[in-house]
Amino acid sequence: MANDLNVDKSEIDELCIKTVRSLCIDAIEKANSGHPGAPLGLAPAAYVLFTKVLNFNPKNPDWYNRDRFILSGGHASILLYSMLYLTGYNISINDICNFRQWESITPGHPELGITPGVETTTGPLGQGFANAVGLAISERHLASIFNKPEHSIINHYTYVMCGDGDLMEGITSEAASLAGHLGLGKLICIYDDNKISIEGATDITFTEDVAQRFKAYNWHVEKIEDGNDFNAILKSIKNAKEETEKPSMILLRTHIAYGSPNKQDSPEAHGAPLGKDEVKLTKINLGCPEDVCFCAPESIFEITKKCIEKGAESEKSWQKAFDSYSKDYPLLSGQLKEAISGTLPNGWDKDLPDFSNTKDIATRSASGKIINAIAKNIPYLIGGSADLAPSNMTIIESSHDFQKPTYTGRNIRFGVREHSMGAILSGITLHKGLRAYGGTFLVFVDYMRPSVRLASLMKLPVIYVLTHDSIAVGEDGPTHQPIEHIASLRTIPNLTVIRPADATETVEAWKIAMQAKDTPVALILTRQKLPILHRSKYPPASLVKNGAYILADSNNNLDLIFIATGSEVHLALSAREILLKENISVRVVSMPSWELFEKMDIEYKNKVLPPNVTNRIAIEAGSPMGWERYVGINGGIIGINRFGQSAPGDLVMERFGFSSENIVKTAKKLLIK
Repeated sequence: MANDLNVDKSEIDELCIKTVRSLCIDAIEKANSGHPGAPLGLAPAAYVLFTKVLNFNPKNPDWYNRDRFILSGGHASILLYSMLYLTGYNISINDICNFRQWESITPGHPELGITPGVETTTGPLGQGFANAVGLAISERHLASIFNKPEHSIINHYTYVMCGDGDLMEGITSEAASLAGHLGLGKLICIYDDNKISIEGATDITFTEDVAQRFKAYNWHVEKIEDGNDFNAILKSIKNAKEETEKPSMILLRTHIAYGSPNKQDSPEAHGAPLGKDEVKLTKINLGCPEDVCFCAPESIFEITKKCIEKGAESEKSWQKAFDSYSKDYPLLSGQLKEAISGTLPNGWDKDLPDFSNTKDIATRSASGKIINAIAKNIPYLIGGSADLAPSNMTIIESSHDFQKPTYTGRNIRFGVREHSMGAILSGITLHKGLRAYGGTFLVFVDYMRPSVRLASLMKLPVIYVLTHDSIAVGEDGPTHQPIEHIASLRTIPNLTVIRPADATETVEAWKIAMQAKDTPVALILTRQKLPILHRSKYPPASLVKNGAYILADSNNNLDLIFIATGSEVHLALSAREILLKENISVRVVSMPSWELFEKMDIEYKNKVLPPNVTNRIAIEAGSPMGWERYVGINGGIIGINRFGQSAPGDLVMERFGFSSENIVKTAKKLLIK
C-alpha cells in the first residue's frame, strides 16, 4: 500500500493483472452487457493503485482516514468490482458472476451503498471527477482544522480515474479549474488516454493538448507512454504525492480492449461484449486459461491476504494515533466525532432568528440570517455560491474564505461553475465531517440538475439555496425568470423541495434541511420582500414539517380551498379576505413542500384537503404541471405556461394574473360551474 511505491512487478503481480482482465471479460460476456474496453486497458493501473498505493481497510470500508478512490468512468465498473474482490472486500466470485443482474451488488455502474468499497455513484461522465474535488476539499479543510504539529490524523489522498469522455464534459473543466486554483495537492487523477470513444477515434472531436490544458489549470502533469508499465505508474504516483501544492494529472497511454486480437483500439469494444470467440482469443493472447470462466488461481489470494493484513494494521495504527490525539485535544476530538456522525450538536438551533416582529423581508435575506445563526453553533457547516453569494445571501460572516493556503475558511467561492458546484457539494458530503450547502439562482439549477439528481440517488443531505424564484425577478426578464424549474425539481425522486411563504417558514425549512439524513433539500427563495405571517394570528410555522397546513380557515362550511406556495400565499390570503366579505367561505393552505406532505398519513391529508371540498385553486408563479393531483378535475390552477417578460416585478406578477383580484375572479368562475 502506501509504503510500497518502490516495489518492482513480480510474477504474482503479473498473474493478478491477467486474472483481473479475465474476470472482467468473463463477467461482461455472461451478462451479455457491459464495457470491456476500459477494464482491459486500465487493469495494470488499477492493480498498482489498489495493491501498492491506496491506504484502505477492506474489512472496514468506512474507516475514516482511508484514501478515497473514484472511478469517474463508471461504465468500467467491473474493473472496480474485480479489484475490490481481489483486495479482500466483501465481494465474492458469485457477485462478479452476477454482474449487472437483478438485485446484485455489482450493478452496471457503481452505486453508493450497494457495493462495499464504492465511494460514490458514477456513470454520467465527469460527475466522479467533480465529486473527487469535493472529497479533496473536505480533506484539506478538516486537516487544517483538526491536525496539529504532533498529530496528523487526517492525511489521506483522493484518487480518481477518468477517461476521454470525462474530460470532454464541461463539468470536468469547471472542477479542474477550481481544484487547480485551490491547490488541492492531495488530489491525484489518472487519465485513461486510450484515444477511443463510442463513435470512433477521439480525434474526430477531441484534439486539444490535455497536458497543456491541465498545466494551465495549475495542475502537476506527467505522461506515461505505456499503460502496462508497472514501474512508470508507480513512479508517477510517487511524484504526484510529493507535489503538495498542486493537484496531479497522470496521462496514461492505454489501449482500449488491450489484448483482444480483433477489437483492441476499436470503438466496438467500448460498450459491447467481445463475443465468445473473441474472449477465448483474448485470453490466449494474455496468457490466461482460455477454457475456464471466472478463473481465480489460488496463488492470487496471497495479495488478498496481504491487503487485508495491511489494511487492518493501517487502521490500527491510525486509531492508536487518534486515541493519543483525543487525550491531548479532547474538545477537538469530540467535535470531529460529532461531525463525522452527522449528529447536530445540542443547541445548534438556539440562535435561529425570530422574525415575528420583523418588517417585510425577502426569504433569501431571511435565509442568509439563518445560515449565520446556524454557523455559530455548527462549526462544520460549509458552503458558498456560484459567484452569486451577495445575491443568494450565502456568506458565513464569521468566517473567511476557503482559499489556498487558508483552508480553514468555510466560505467556498465556486465561481460561475454551477454544474461542478453541485457535484463538489456531493463530494464534500460523501467525505463525512461537513454539512455542505450551495447557492445559485433557481433558473440556473438547470446547469446543475445532473448533480442534484445523483445526490438524490445517493441519499446525500446536500442543501441547495435557490433564490430569485419566480417572474417577480422582474427587469432581468425571461432568461432569469424561472417557470418550469420548481416542477422539474419535484420530479426528481428523493429530493425535498421547500418553497417557504415568509421568513418564519424559512426558519422551519432550514431546520428540516439541517435535520435531513438521507435526502437533499432544495430551498426555493424569493428575491422580493414578503410580509411576515404573524403567528399570533396564524398557526405556528413549525407545521411546515408537514409539507402543507391550514393557514387560514372558516367556521362555516367551506366553499373553496386556496392552495399556495411562497410569495403567492400572501395573495391567497388577500383574496380570501375579499371573498369573506361576500360570504364565501375560503380556506388557505400553505403548501411549501409536496414531498413532505406526501409523507403524511391519509387522515392528515384529508384534514387539510377534505375530499368533499372539490372547489380548489392552486396558486404558484410557475408551471402548473402536477398541481392537478391536489385540485382535482373540478379545480383551477393559476400558474404560468409561457416565458416571462422584462419589466418591474410587481407589474409582471400582476400581468400574469398573480393578484388578489384575479384570484377572486378565478374563484367566482369556479363557484359558478
